[in-house]
Amino acid sequence: MNNSGQIILVLISITFTTFQKIVNYEGFFTIDFFIFTFIAWLVGRQYDKARYYEKQARSSGESYKRLIDSLPESVIIHQDNRIVYVNKATVCMFGASNMGDIIGKSIHDFFEPEYTERIHERVKQAMKQKLPLNSIEHRMKRFDGSMFFFEVSSLYIVFGEKEAILSIGKDITIRKAQNEQQLQKSEKLAMLGQMAAGIAHEVRNPLTSIKGFIYLLKSNELKDEYFDIVESELERINSIVGEFMVLAKPSVATFLEQDITILIKEIVTLINTQSILNNVQIFVEFESDLPMVSCDKNQLKQVFLNLLKNSIEAMPQGGSIEVKVKKKEEDKISIQIIDEGIGIPTERLPTLGEPFYTTKEKGTGLGLMTCYKIIESHNGKLTIESKLNEGTTIEIMLPTITQSLLKA
Repeated sequence: MNNSGQIILVLISITFTTFQKIVNYEGFFTIDFFIFTFIAWLVGRQYDKARYYEKQARSSGESYKRLIDSLPESVIIHQDNRIVYVNKATVCMFGASNMGDIIGKSIHDFFEPEYTERIHERVKQAMKQKLPLNSIEHRMKRFDGSMFFFEVSSLYIVFGEKEAILSIGKDITIRKAQNEQQLQKSEKLAMLGQMAAGIAHEVRNPLTSIKGFIYLLKSNELKDEYFDIVESELERINSIVGEFMVLAKPSVATFLEQDITILIKEIVTLINTQSILNNVQIFVEFESDLPMVSCDKNQLKQVFLNLLKNSIEAMPQGGSIEVKVKKKEEDKISIQIIDEGIGIPTERLPTLGEPFYTTKEKGTGLGLMTCYKIIESHNGKLTIESKLNEGTTIEIMLPTITQSLLKA
């Protein structure tokens, strides 16, 4: 603590006593001298203390502001509905040039009128409880007039020796839109599941009987080529119904530690016959020392088989498929399937994975939809990039065993 106040006041007392001695010829070390010097010492001490604590308070205030400025979330401090402080994240969120554009304005300037009563009640509640309030969503305005959703929690504080409200939150506009899209997708899946169960129940039961009659008719050698066509079409119906059943009632997954290289080698061996018949070569490239993954082996086999079949079918004149497996980032493994096929139109890419959206003449889109569902259930991600007449690249990202949540 700086003692300059004490020193100055004591020196004033000594100077005054010296002046008295010179002018009035009084003694120097008198009772008055000691009393005045002691009082000067006490007053100076209190003055130095006050200055020290004021400096500490200013320092704490500056540290407090620096802390608020460093937060990634938006912070708004307001007193009597007037904004007295905001951090840099808030300036960015509102699209302002600097803090001065916001400080001094009414908090209501950034809300639609319908929120006025709600904000008033929140402020009263924060003042009364003196505890953080639960988060709530508000619709707010930027400086350019655009609207956004702000998720905010408020807290009573003392700022500049006055009561104030500190509101901290973040822009959730993008997250809210994504949640709505996910909800719509979930509703589609639920509706599709109900429809799939109904179709499976109504169609699958008579299939066995129909196939039995076909075998009986074929034994009489009555135009076998027609019966072959009928049987082929029935097999196609059965395949579609099978895809519906996977969506309506997915099997319980058993997650175990697996070596992805062994799994992919098994799939390539399995599909090689089909690829050779279609004049397609499959090349596999594995990075060394790949980590293990936690997965349902049969489900992933279904994904890779489906994707490789799609790639083969996309190359009616033949070609090559590259399968590249490598570690990506610290906790993820990447599996890429790259073909030289006819590609997918850009406008069709956003609809991939939705039921009944397909680029195949007789496809249903259910196979790719199943692939998306399986990869999502493995906490992974499936992305597709494609160019017309150049080919398609499919990438599957899966968490490694260190990040995977083992499931029974």
